[in-house]
Amino acid sequence: MGIAVSNWRLACAVSKTGQLGVVSGTALDQVFARRLQDGDPGGHMLRGMEGFPFPEMAKRIWDAWYIPGGKAKTQPYKRPKSATKDGPREVRELCIVANYVEVTLARAGHSNPVGINYLEKIQLPLLASAYGAMLAGVSYVLIGAGIPLKIPGVLDNLAAHEPAAYPLPVYGAQPGDDTMMRFTPREYMEGDLPPLKRPDFLAIIASNTLAITMLKKANGKVNGFIVEGPTAGGHNAPPRGKPVFNDDGEPVYGERDVVDLARLRELNVPFWLAGGYGRPDRVREALESGAAGVQVGTAFAFCEESGLTQAYKDQVLEGVRAGKARVRTDPVASPTNFPFKVVRLEGSLTEEDTYSKRPRICDLGYLRDAYRMEDGSIGYRCASEPVTVFLSKGGHKEDTVGRKCLCNALMANVGLPQLRNKYLEQGLITSGDDISELEPFLPAEGKFYTAEDVLKRLLSEVGDLNPAVANDQEVPALA
Repeated sequence: MGIAVSNWRLACAVSKTGQLGVVSGTALDQVFARRLQDGDPGGHMLRGMEGFPFPEMAKRIWDAWYIPGGKAKTQPYKRPKSATKDGPREVRELCIVANYVEVTLARAGHSNPVGINYLEKIQLPLLASAYGAMLAGVSYVLIGAGIPLKIPGVLDNLAAHEPAAYPLPVYGAQPGDDTMMRFTPREYMEGDLPPLKRPDFLAIIASNTLAITMLKKANGKVNGFIVEGPTAGGHNAPPRGKPVFNDDGEPVYGERDVVDLARLRELNVPFWLAGGYGRPDRVREALESGAAGVQVGTAFAFCEESGLTQAYKDQVLEGVRAGKARVRTDPVASPTNFPFKVVRLEGSLTEEDTYSKRPRICDLGYLRDAYRMEDGSIGYRCASEPVTVFLSKGGHKEDTVGRKCLCNALMANVGLPQLRNKYLEQGLITSGDDISELEPFLPAEGKFYTAEDVLKRLLSEVGDLNPAVANDQEVPALA
């Protein structure tokens, strides 16, 4: 659902119904900068900035990125700098404003909760981004793709406008090296503010062991879990044990990868089930199992309000109607080493011919790894960057095979592709395995459906079943 697929429009539409709309927090600084360079169509970014509490910062961002009428189509997007362990300040300011605007727009027109999703793997912009979302009143923070033990403490500190720190994994780090990221809100504030509401933290997990670890070792309160199975779209947790692959080269998951819900219920915290729950019978099944609800991605990813370009939506839905839509769990596409699900689509990077024509370049760098250089400073490398560059930074050649630049591809998915000379970035669509289950959502008279249509169908068999309630707190039925 990221980058910008689960955008403010979609989250707002879902939250208006009383469910929990969740915006993607991935790469919002880049997304926001490109929206401004496109001239802010509809004036939504400006509208979202109106109540921002730091007007001088907002003006700096606007002056730096807004192009009246939008840039020429033949011109590339100007690219913000990549985040590093210690900044730079201009990037952190852009993250604060972009996250504030996305959450503010998602909250407009209703009084229901809104959440935001981050990847623990993408640590560098995390602290500033979370602070921006909290300034906008985000109610839930969801984090997966890692073990976010230190996030609860970060949220506690940011709510009080106090300094927050988060460990940055650095390959080759030695004892005494400073690998801690730090963010001090008062260095960015333009006046005093009352304490912020601390959002509930939901950790995305794929095992009982991780759930127990989070509750025992996290540095603050974990309010619940999203239990994400291997059929979910985007990144998946690798299978446990020795890797086994099917005839198509996909990782094979087994019984060890199934979360024991009975053991999970014993932890007495609310949980939502994700991956293959985009059907009404599966929603009812989840509630009957003791879940607070379900998290659904695929059904919403191709609805009218999602951020995917209309051309990609049309192409995928035509494949669904024809019974030809296929999803593959690619074990090497992502530079993160996590399996990544891709929709086999003509003209996208799933085709070898399209992939081979792309210049191998890494200029957004969200999935970079930090490593210790010879002088003790921190460098950054990505398995999707040019092979010679990656090797010069101490990387291994086998780690580069089949890697795709997800950052640029996902920007292309939502109509923000970079132009390099005559090459225009192409997309790479992700989806859950249950893509064929989209057909019941498609109206007979046309190929469009809305978020409200999805919710009506998903909740059609719930009846008088009430979502699970834990710790005497009501929780939204759907995330």
